[in-house]
Amino acid sequence: MPVVTENRSILAPTGNRVRVFEDQRRKKEAAITKKPKKVISQSPAKPSAAAAVVRCNVSADSSSDSSSSAASSSSGSKVKSDKSGGSGGIKNSPGVVKSAKIVSRRVESLTLTPAVPLPIKRCDWITPNSESVYNTFHDEEWGVPVHDDIKLFELLVLSQALAELSWPMILSKRSVFRKLFDDFDPTSVANIDAEKLLSMRVHGCTLLSEPKLRSIIENAKQVLKIQREFGSFSNYCWRFVNHKPIKSGFRYGRQVPAKTPKSELISKDLMQRGFRCIGPTVVYSFMQVSGLVNDHLVTCFKYNECGRAAEKDVPPVEIKTSTSDEPCS
Repeated sequence: MPVVTENRSILAPTGNRVRVFEDQRRKKEAAITKKPKKVISQSPAKPSAAAAVVRCNVSADSSSDSSSSAASSSSGSKVKSDKSGGSGGIKNSPGVVKSAKIVSRRVESLTLTPAVPLPIKRCDWITPNSESVYNTFHDEEWGVPVHDDIKLFELLVLSQALAELSWPMILSKRSVFRKLFDDFDPTSVANIDAEKLLSMRVHGCTLLSEPKLRSIIENAKQVLKIQREFGSFSNYCWRFVNHKPIKSGFRYGRQVPAKTPKSELISKDLMQRGFRCIGPTVVYSFMQVSGLVNDHLVTCFKYNECGRAAEKDVPPVEIKTSTSDEPCS
């Protein structure tokens, strides 16, 4: 008959192990039963840190994929537009493409200020209140070298009139002067009847005084004599300055003289030839307006223009028919 052995606990210096384990199990179960049950909320559970990291990585990868695909598609369209010559977009920096429509709006929004021309600098005696005819005379005639005999005689007569009238007044009546003196042709003026000229009335009064009117007729006769002697009145006038204008180089209007030693020399020679009412002041005005002297201020735009015009002029050949001493500078 087999012998039935009873399982016995293994003892140790600290006691029975089986009993100890059973006691610990019972205590844990009792502690679990005593604790209140936690109420589970219906709100979704928060993702763990690892899950959040995974999700961020996935979204970053997807965004980078989408951006790279968008960049590649935009760059492809950019290449196509460049090949076709279109204006699909404007690339400002690598990887950034701006729409042409946006750029056009920016350009349209810019307001461009028109360029304002600077005012022309003239001589000091030309003011904002000066008459337009006087401004035109300054810009187109005064100081420009003249070599035509008829034009020179006209300017000589107008310079004589300065003793009684101002330049604006003379210029406003210039058409009357030309009609009265047959466009200043010396041959025609020399044949005018002085008495008939004095009896004329221009706008209810005489244009100039009687001595001035008589002197114009007499001076026209002397111009004809000079033409026969020197070939032209221009040759006679320009020989006093060696056929080259005198450049004064004044900066201020107060520096411009009323007469000079040169004008006194010319005036003396003219009066010896029978000219009348032709003093040094009248002669210097004639020299200024005919370009024998460049009295435009150096700050005036006409100063250099008159100088260039004088350089282009070819001095006429001087024809001398007299052996008498002639004044020359």
